[in-house]
Amino acid sequence: MPITAPPRTTGQIQPLESANNPAALLRFSTVQALTGLSRSTIYTRIREKAFPEPVKLGARCTRFRARDVTAWLESAK
Repeated sequence: MPITAPPRTTGQIQPLESANNPAALLRFSTVQALTGLSRSTIYTRIREKAFPEPVKLGARCTRFRARDVTAWLESAK
C-alpha cells in the first residue's frame, strides 16, 4: 500500500461570532462576510483610507482587528 500525505485542510471557516471579541484577528473572508464588500472593494477603500488598515502577519497572511472592523461597521450606519 503506497504512503500518501494527509489531506490538506483548506477552506476553514472562521465563525462570524469572532467579531464579538475585540481582540480577535479576522480573516479576509470573515471581513467580507461581515461587510458584504468584495476583496477588491476592501483594498480600494484601504488605499483611500476609508477602511481599517489590515495587520500583515506574513507574506500571504492578512488579518483585520475585530474592534476596527466593528467600529467601521458602526460608523457606516
